[in-house]
Amino acid sequence: MKKVIEIRGMSCSHCQAAVEKALNGIDGVDAKVDLKKNRAIVDLSKEIDDETLKTAVEEAGYEVSSIYIKKGLFS
Repeated sequence: MKKVIEIRGMSCSHCQAAVEKALNGIDGVDAKVDLKKNRAIVDLSKEIDDETLKTAVEEAGYEVSSIYIKKGLFS
């Protein structure tokens, strides 16, 4: 399953790397962070709740505005 995490507060590649590292530190998560779109695409290999994903981003110092399931090519 893929999820999209909309993130506020990222402004540079260091921010991008910090969020990616935090998300990829969760077992079962493969995350790619897009700085320009202020979001992460997260590929989950097992069930992980949204609160766990949100907490990882917040502990890295950023704000989550929404999390939703990626359904199509452009969502």
